[in-house]
Amino acid sequence: MVAGYLDILRARHAVRLLVGTLVGRLPNATAAIAIVLFVRAEGGSYSLAGALAAVYGVANAVGQPVLGRLVDLYGQPRVQLPAAVLSALAMGVFALAGTAPVAVAYLSVGAAGLFTPPLEGGLRALWPSVLREEDQVHTAYAMDAVAQEVMFTVGPLLVTVCVSLWSPQAALLVLNAVGVLGALSVVVSPPSRAWRSAPREAHWLGALRAPGLLALLGAFLFIGMALGSITVAAVPYADEHGGDAVYGWLMAALGLGALVGGVVYGARRWTGDPARRLRLLVALLAVCYLPLTLTPGVVAMVALTVVAGVFLAPCIACAFVLVDLHAPRGTVTEAFSWLVTTFTVGASVGTGVAGPVVEHGGVLWGFAVPGAAGVVSLLVLAGTGRVLAAPVRGAVVAASSENDPNRAVEPRFSSGHQA
Repeated sequence: MVAGYLDILRARHAVRLLVGTLVGRLPNATAAIAIVLFVRAEGGSYSLAGALAAVYGVANAVGQPVLGRLVDLYGQPRVQLPAAVLSALAMGVFALAGTAPVAVAYLSVGAAGLFTPPLEGGLRALWPSVLREEDQVHTAYAMDAVAQEVMFTVGPLLVTVCVSLWSPQAALLVLNAVGVLGALSVVVSPPSRAWRSAPREAHWLGALRAPGLLALLGAFLFIGMALGSITVAAVPYADEHGGDAVYGWLMAALGLGALVGGVVYGARRWTGDPARRLRLLVALLAVCYLPLTLTPGVVAMVALTVVAGVFLAPCIACAFVLVDLHAPRGTVTEAFSWLVTTFTVGASVGTGVAGPVVEHGGVLWGFAVPGAAGVVSLLVLAGTGRVLAAPVRGAVVAASSENDPNRAVEPRFSSGHQA
């Protein structure tokens, strides 16, 4: 297991790209909590804090696929770095101007979200040019999914450290400045500067014209919904069993489960149809969500939450392989960005649905939402099985600089039989 990951990390530029991308995404991972803490420090209400965080999230969901398409058209340095700078400047305006006037706060937070660079999709587009073996690329996808769990666990801790050492305002300024440095580290690297998207067929739908990608996005909308609903359902459970500390343990347990599952999944070489494997993983994910409705004592609940998170990162890693299979030529960054956007929107929908469910039905029904969402995701995958298994025209061999900076003709990592 360790040897497989070390082989990837020893590849030239791999560590730099992975770390630079994670650092560059820190502003996005910490935005919600940083905005809430800052607004409260400024004397604003929780309603205003929540509304501003929601505006950031919606703007980010809109901006990711748009910027992803621009990356495919014009390359990574011309889009990623200017976007990172604009996003940081907009958040800087918010940090310095505060919440008055409110219109400026909304505009600056919205701009920060809109211009958040699609570093996540960009990294996945770069892996094939850094790791020449198909198995290594798929392991890198799993490692990428694991790294996300680490980032979204460590990120909020960094916010609280910055707030305790300085102030909420300083936290916004420092983390966004660090994010620009992370993006800069990525875009000045040789793989990023050399990468060019494959020639694309002009089409206003871009990556969304691929039926297989649409099916995958439909399924991941509900997986995101499941994850978002857990974060809400866990609040009243924690209130009944010890308060904020219990909530923190539950969220950490969910991340730990995903971390362990992603590490184990990425260490194995997988063969067979990735669409079929994704259906199995989503089925296991849904099954592992259902025991949460038992709402036992804290220790048992923490253990169940670890189990509930185990199959999340494998599902995401397997989805990355399918995105690569179904993305039309020349749209790889945009396609990965759509997956990020869909997952984010699903999580937002999940939080919105779980709130009224908990209020009217109690904790048990709140934890039933993720299980139900997982089942619906499985039904979407089952109903679109033929579409997801269908080969993509022109995807087997591509004169694609997405995989080769020197634009040599080589097989693209797209096989329905091995992933």
